[in-house]
Amino acid sequence: MKVMYFAWLREKTAISSEEVDGAGLATVSDLVEALRAKGARHAAAFEDVSAVKVAVDQKVVGFDASLEGATEVAFFPPMTGG
Repeated sequence: MKVMYFAWLREKTAISSEEVDGAGLATVSDLVEALRAKGARHAAAFEDVSAVKVAVDQKVVGFDASLEGATEVAFFPPMTGG
């Protein structure tokens, strides 16, 4: 599946997107744990997930959301109006 990073998450990971094998990953939380294990940059990006929002196939979801059939996951900071 394609994993995309926006704003400061992109800066911390030093990439805007990557392909991740979703085998064995049931939920977004499982994906986050797998990404943290990739190295220091990813671990830093997901150090405080309370400051991260996620969308699966362009629908904003929680970290307990299923990844079954997902083709795209996007991580981004909370949006503010103005």
